[in-house]
Amino acid sequence: MAVTVTRKRIEILTDTALLPRVISMIEQADISGYSIIRVAAGGSRSGKWRTDDLTGASAKSMVIALSSAEKADNFVDAISPLLSAQGFLLTIGEVEVVRGERF
Repeated sequence: MAVTVTRKRIEILTDTALLPRVISMIEQADISGYSIIRVAAGGSRSGKWRTDDLTGASAKSMVIALSSAEKADNFVDAISPLLSAQGFLLTIGEVEVVRGERF
């Protein structure tokens, strides 16, 4: 059986236009393992939304990152002021990772 280690999985739903800022903050927290997924549509308490393919103004992206608990804490401290101001959705959970030394 493969050896696993516990890491933090960070998920951030953000406006695509703000991705450079979010990625910069991830990299400043020394988190190197992340992926970006484009989101087509969604819903929340404030209603449903769909990406406007014509202008891209309402485009959303999901950033998924894996890191140690310490790096995740540093990232959360840095991004916390933006959560309400920019309407980010941030979730963090524990996952078991094979080859955890990479994260």
